[in-house]
Amino acid sequence: MTAAAAPIRSAPPYVPILMYHEIATAADTKSHLAVPPDNFAAQLEYLHGAGYQTITFTAAARALAGAGQLPERAVVLTFDDGYADFHREALPLLDKYGFTATVFVTTGWIDDAGKYAAGPALGPMLSWSQIRELAAAGVEIGAHSHGHPQLDQIPARQLRDELNTPKDLLEEGIGAPVPSVAYPFGYSNAGVRQAVRAAGYQHACAVANATARPGADEFAVPRLTVRASTRPQTFERVVRGGQESTIYLKDHALTKGYALVRRTKAVIGGISRSA
Repeated sequence: MTAAAAPIRSAPPYVPILMYHEIATAADTKSHLAVPPDNFAAQLEYLHGAGYQTITFTAAARALAGAGQLPERAVVLTFDDGYADFHREALPLLDKYGFTATVFVTTGWIDDAGKYAAGPALGPMLSWSQIRELAAAGVEIGAHSHGHPQLDQIPARQLRDELNTPKDLLEEGIGAPVPSVAYPFGYSNAGVRQAVRAAGYQHACAVANATARPGADEFAVPRLTVRASTRPQTFERVVRGGQESTIYLKDHALTKGYALVRRTKAVIGGISRSA
């Protein structure tokens, strides 16, 4: 990937909010979403060379809602789940370029969650001391539920716990407000978004694979997936925006198909419970 890029002549009416998970090689994980460290380093080099400025997810969400202004070349780097490799691989690179990021933590998967552990994590996760170190370094800490369920498929009481528990734990753990949450798997509905508001969150992000624009739902801010297979040229197109329908054509088709399957299962489940 080249560090140079054609100049951006005016501030675009959107901000690319990139979604990462692990920063790891294929030898270290089986996830197709994991971005190898060398690829991630090249992506940051491109952003730096092209003059992009990173801001936190909350700062972007507020600006899109009219409560602030976006920098001319704004980009948001978000990381879901809270993998330990963020501290080892991503943080030094972010520091090198003076970049920031937002890490959405699944609190039941924290390495030393203790009595709050919520089932086996998908890999090595951040510890509480690392989370506090990230917060002290200026990385925004957000919530990603407690046990990582599909929030639109669980009972109301469990939903409240999945939203309130991580907010309480994280705010106590880092000594700062946690105003934003990311939906596990990107799934939400009107009931979930209402519960998010009731839990005290100010913003939430989904996936959607679209650039975030002013006036969008503050509780369903879209993001753009970056994965192992994202090539340098594709990454540049993703950041520049306007080509999501082509870049994420397969993702959008799969999302629509799976949404139909999930709605059908939900209806069948509702019939079964009422029978």
